[in-house]
Amino acid sequence: MTIKVLVADDHAAVRAGIVLILGGVRDIEVVGEAADGEQAVAMAREMRPDVVLMDVRMPRLDGISATRELAGISDVLILTTFDLDEYVFGALRAGAAGFLLKNTDADSLVEAVRLVARGDGLISPGVTRKLISAFAGQAPRREPAADPGSLTPREREVLACIGRGLSNAEIARELDMAEATTKTHVSRVLNKLGLKSRVQAAIYYSGERGLEA
Repeated sequence: MTIKVLVADDHAAVRAGIVLILGGVRDIEVVGEAADGEQAVAMAREMRPDVVLMDVRMPRLDGISATRELAGISDVLILTTFDLDEYVFGALRAGAAGFLLKNTDADSLVEAVRLVARGDGLISPGVTRKLISAFAGQAPRREPAADPGSLTPREREVLACIGRGLSNAEIARELDMAEATTKTHVSRVLNKLGLKSRVQAAIYYSGERGLEA
């Protein structure tokens, strides 16, 4: 299956570099380029890409607002030069599926696109622990309706695996179940907790563990 990607960045040279990298990959097709968030949202609604590579700071509509508007349309992979700032936190709260630094090498960028397209979340390895800890500390407590007690024992196991950063395939192996079943459990966990992405689920789990400590 070919992964359809939309690249959104206000710097033409950066867009060109990303397109050059992805354009040479057999299973990825760049279906469009956007120079700002407003254009990215409009193009994503029309083209329905699997993944939108989204810059954070853009004119007309920033990447955070654009990510929020794309919920349910495409998975968003944030690309930024800033490893820990309010913009990235906001993007994750808005439902971004992943977060990657622009200094990431070509192979890692390609693999990140594939992971997000498969429904897995991703945070740049160099900032994962700091980002989750900071986000968990800043995140407001959840509403009573999002009761973790509503999860079944199996769903709690899946949530714990997500919290450890495991992919769907790794969860399936660890819990000895089919990958399709894993995807179903992940979807149920997100729905029951009122979360938009598995990255938010990992952050939620980190926060719950912090309260228990």
